[in-house]
Amino acid sequence: MEYDTATVSTTPPPMASNPDGPHSTSDPRAHLRVDSDPTANTSILAKPITFEFSGKTAMNRFLKAPMTERLCKWNDEDKGEDITHRGYPTEAYTNLYKIWGEGQIGIIVTGNTMTSYDAVEAYGNPILPDDHDGRVAAFAEVVKASKAHGSLCVAQLSHPGRQGNRYLNPNPISASDVHLKIKWAGNEFAPPRPMTKSDINRVVAQWGETAYLCWKAGFDGVQVHCAHGYLLAQFLSPTTNLRTDEYGGSFENRARIVFEVIAEIDRRVRAHDPSFIVCVKLNSVEFQDKGTTPEEARELCLRLEGAKVDFVDLSGGTFEGRAFHHVKESTKKREAFFIEFAEQIRPLLSKTKVYVTGGLRSASGMAMAISEGSCDGIGIGRPLAAEPYLCREVLEGRVNGAIENFVPMPLNTQASGTQIHQFALGGEEISDWSVEAEVERWKEANTKETERKISILPKVDSSGYPSLKPEAGFAYLKA
Repeated sequence: MEYDTATVSTTPPPMASNPDGPHSTSDPRAHLRVDSDPTANTSILAKPITFEFSGKTAMNRFLKAPMTERLCKWNDEDKGEDITHRGYPTEAYTNLYKIWGEGQIGIIVTGNTMTSYDAVEAYGNPILPDDHDGRVAAFAEVVKASKAHGSLCVAQLSHPGRQGNRYLNPNPISASDVHLKIKWAGNEFAPPRPMTKSDINRVVAQWGETAYLCWKAGFDGVQVHCAHGYLLAQFLSPTTNLRTDEYGGSFENRARIVFEVIAEIDRRVRAHDPSFIVCVKLNSVEFQDKGTTPEEARELCLRLEGAKVDFVDLSGGTFEGRAFHHVKESTKKREAFFIEFAEQIRPLLSKTKVYVTGGLRSASGMAMAISEGSCDGIGIGRPLAAEPYLCREVLEGRVNGAIENFVPMPLNTQASGTQIHQFALGGEEISDWSVEAEVERWKEANTKETERKISILPKVDSSGYPSLKPEAGFAYLKA
């Protein structure tokens, strides 16, 4: 799930006053939308983009950022089901991608497709390490639904390393034995075991196998997840990589596993089908002392171009550094958290494209980011949980910005999960987080679900997203 927030309004206005104020909207679906320049030329958002190495073309400049959906089948231990029952696509999961596909997003990137049954981000993750139960065909139905209206569909491949809930990942592995000691809402993490060379070889092979199965299922490509504190980010960062072998020390050594993963995907897929997209999710900055530096991230992007990576999706932060902020006022006005960094690296790349995910909410701001050369495309996360057709409606001129979201960070990621489940499971309405009373109702539901989750530990039996029947919402999919 992306950890980002709108930047034009950080506190909700009084709900009963000034209904025609600067953030009000005549759209019956939303109480408040972010500000956007109504005179701005946003036509650049509709322009297609062709990737140099794969030759694939996205029909517009939008990318659905990966968000953890938690809608796939899970093993029922009470029935004796082992972990190989985990991660099978459900009807709701397919329906979710059908709906996003109807939104005509240029690129749809799935959330956290795991490469192993015993290394998961959360209950309900999609998992594709093999085809023992025909799950490739099930994923093929998801891909077909997502691509029905012209979108490209890319699977984000992920491994949590030390960052998987200890009750689902009792024996985690990582670059080193640096323990993630934070706890929240019933989540805590077991101490990781440093990976041996055999472990590294096995994990790299799993990435290649999952990429191959994604190719068989019809995905247009895969995204290698190197961000947000997951396994590959644990190798990249000197805070979590204390190794003294060829995978530790210098930045070249810390990045070695990333390029081994890409080489394995090349061997398994691109050697036979060069049109297969390979892209990378990357932290532009880690908000912690001694983390991966922007200079190292720039070096990594240049090396990724040499490895024929079609695009990088720049984001930032880890589980330990959620306090995203703008470095300077000019960047704040440009809306995106990581635009400043993107502006530094995009001129260095001649073939690899640059997407930025984090904070862009108005059509005018998105268009400006592209037209001024800060990036090539716009990644959107949480607003597509609130409005799955947002990109299409921006291009049609029906709306010019996202609905405001006043759920406080980091709870907003959980709240977006609730919205995803509301429409994926066939509900007719989606909650409006620009309504303060609806936010408060959700916070109460989240507190109750958190208490319930904690009370049954070590058993984990749900996504953790609290269910909520909207009171302040809209029948979005019928509008």
